[in-house]
Amino acid sequence: MIYNKEEKFQHIFESLKDQKTAQSMFNKFLETYPEDWKLLKTTFSKFKRSKQFGNSIPLSQPEQALKKELLIWLQHKK
Repeated sequence: MIYNKEEKFQHIFESLKDQKTAQSMFNKFLETYPEDWKLLKTTFSKFKRSKQFGNSIPLSQPEQALKKELLIWLQHKK
């Protein structure tokens, strides 16, 4: 979970000069907010360890989840 997601995505969007794609925003997010990225990865690994054997609960990788959120945000921005 990313706190203040809208503000952070807007800040990243405004800081990019040329390409404003999901991939470029993803790279800038990792550079600008490393503590949020670390929290996402930690949350994912805790969830993965807490699953019981035999139970499968779908949860996308942190990279995929963040890229999907950025892509959705960009689509709403247009």
